[in-house]
Amino acid sequence: MKVGILFSGGKDSCMAAYLAKKTGYERTCLITILSKNKESYMFHTPSISKAEKQAEAMEIPMIIQTTSGKKENELKDLEKAIKIAVKKYKIEGIVTGAIQSVYQSARIQKICNKLNLECFNPLWQINEFDYLDELIKDKFKVIITGVFAYPFDEKWLGKQIDKKFVEEIKELNKKYQINPVGEGGEFETFVLDCPLFKKELKIKSFHDFKEGENSWRREIEI
Repeated sequence: MKVGILFSGGKDSCMAAYLAKKTGYERTCLITILSKNKESYMFHTPSISKAEKQAEAMEIPMIIQTTSGKKENELKDLEKAIKIAVKKYKIEGIVTGAIQSVYQSARIQKICNKLNLECFNPLWQINEFDYLDELIKDKFKVIITGVFAYPFDEKWLGKQIDKKFVEEIKELNKKYQINPVGEGGEFETFVLDCPLFKKELKIKSFHDFKEGENSWRREIEI
């Protein structure tokens, strides 16, 4: 089955694309939404413009759709992008990196139902700590590009998801109920390498921005 991958450049969409390949889906395109709203309910925003470099590393074409990011209206822009994928790449389904977010998954499912497309969520309800271990085992090089909750601070920006990270996040989960994979919006990620990439991406420079009392963002150049 030909599918389009809803792609943000973060760990979840990259892992979903990887699992779709292992399951036998034909990944014909990536679909990326560039939201002007940094607090979008639906879409990842830190360093999202660099997702094009990841598409090049995977040698998969990308559809880019901009949106103002206004709640619910951004879904119309998502639907528009999916319709382009249907027309241009003949996709029959959509792959998402949703894990627990009913808000996101229900809205994507609704669009898929409307367009008569299959919706495949390979990470849905996965055990978060098992998932982090899987990322490490499968050699995903993932860094933190945004933190948006106490007790995170700017020192977490650029950290790689490795065994040390897992131990630290376990403690934060116990003490502060931080979701281990950032599903509650606590942190965002960017993938520099994974089994889908033909080559590892290298960061040339970066800029960090403070956006609130417990909000920091890293924009990278590749």
